[in-house]
Amino acid sequence: MTADPKVLLVYPQYPVTFWSFTHVLKFISKKAAFPPLGLLTVAALLPPSWEKKLVDMNVTPLNDSDIAWADYVFIGAMIVQKDSVRPIIARCRELGKKVVAGGPLFTTGHDQFEGVDHFVLGEAEITLPRFLEDLEKGEAAPLYASQERPDINKTPVPQWDLIRMKDYAFMAVQYSRGCPFNCEFCDITLMNGRVPRTKAPLQTMTELDALYERGWRGQVFIVDDNFIGKKKEVRVLLSELKKWMQERKNPFTFLAEASIDLADDDELMKTMAEANFQRVFVGLETPVEESLHECCKFQNKGRDLVSIVKKIQNHGMEVLGGFIVGFDNDPPSVFERQISFIQKSGVVTAMVGILTALPGTILHSRLLKENRLLKGSSGDNVDGTLNFIPQMSKGSLIEGYLKILRTIYSPKEYYERILTFLKEYRPAQLPRVQWVELKALVKSFWYIGVVGNSRKYYWKLIAWSLLRRPKLFPKAVTLAICGFHLQKIADDLLSRVSLRKSCEDLPLNS
Repeated sequence: MTADPKVLLVYPQYPVTFWSFTHVLKFISKKAAFPPLGLLTVAALLPPSWEKKLVDMNVTPLNDSDIAWADYVFIGAMIVQKDSVRPIIARCRELGKKVVAGGPLFTTGHDQFEGVDHFVLGEAEITLPRFLEDLEKGEAAPLYASQERPDINKTPVPQWDLIRMKDYAFMAVQYSRGCPFNCEFCDITLMNGRVPRTKAPLQTMTELDALYERGWRGQVFIVDDNFIGKKKEVRVLLSELKKWMQERKNPFTFLAEASIDLADDDELMKTMAEANFQRVFVGLETPVEESLHECCKFQNKGRDLVSIVKKIQNHGMEVLGGFIVGFDNDPPSVFERQISFIQKSGVVTAMVGILTALPGTILHSRLLKENRLLKGSSGDNVDGTLNFIPQMSKGSLIEGYLKILRTIYSPKEYYERILTFLKEYRPAQLPRVQWVELKALVKSFWYIGVVGNSRKYYWKLIAWSLLRRPKLFPKAVTLAICGFHLQKIADDLLSRVSLRKSCEDLPLNS
């Protein structure tokens, strides 16, 4: 390699799902929910002298001129983006450009993709330097992989200048990798190991400084697999983070993912809330004890899950919950039990999916041995598809799943959960209302309060929150707007699954 190459980093489009929050974005004038943190970190790992551009296809189209400009096209993707990936590779091949691919999609399924010149798999801090060294010598191999776990304190600050921050609803940082638990259906330990690795507080503050100095004010997603995987280290971080936030007058609000044992530590929850953690995603999965045991979700067993959710929310953090149906031990009553569980808990944002066997997981290996796998995973466990043969009949599982969605995302039940949540929510501090949120409020008057099918419940919520909990009025409106998205996704999914089912039931000669 004689000259510094030009590198185009491409983040493929992801489909409209519960997780994309697509229908929320129009209220807040954003183009995508989250930035491509992995690719921005890879960009920072590349030599500074290389010329780099990034195209996030969730924000802007990928043009042939972008590809033509580059010497190499780096693609980073998750499984849910795979349908967008293949056309990108084909376009690069047509234009004679070298393709370098990495990320979760390729780490667990690179053999499914033709046309990629170099796979750089696993954690980039280990495999990317090896690829770059060989590339410099003109000896780059087709594949680089390693099980070695890097010291993430040496991970550089993401190259934020490659994106426009104002296009996104959230910014993102990573504090740790790995999870001490080993749930059967989860691929986190495959990707990042069971021993959590954390960054020193100084490193994390440096990354937050980078966001702050570029003018970001608002929501920050800590993308860790399990933020509290190492509680001792987390306490040290939170002590520093609380001071950092106070000195800057609380410029950020935080969202994180955590295991349910967060509820065992009152002091930890108190400190998180004081540091402005306002939402936490928890894998609640199921109220069926036998199913929790089946999937090795031992940390959830023997607990009053409804009380635990309320405890976390009483500490000032809204719980976003993940729920699953389709376990072998699920009884026929599981669907009604999930509905009851979700409604009683006050988990407003309840992401309910059908069990999915992701490649490389313990579940995938077990089902392969049992000859029960049907096809590859879509990467979206809330799309109503099955990639394995369940113990209960397929029809019963799909119908039961649709019943859950039809119920929990109907206006009546959804707004009931908002009220349940607001009655027990005790935030440590209230975020400053920004101009974009005022615009979202005005838009909600029309899209939800006038033309939406939830308008009766919307105006009742507005009146209740203004009269009973006026300080939580912005939160009430935010949840109503999220409901607009969730209800649209649920309605679309119900239509698609019903259509698919009707097509499957047609006679072959029809």
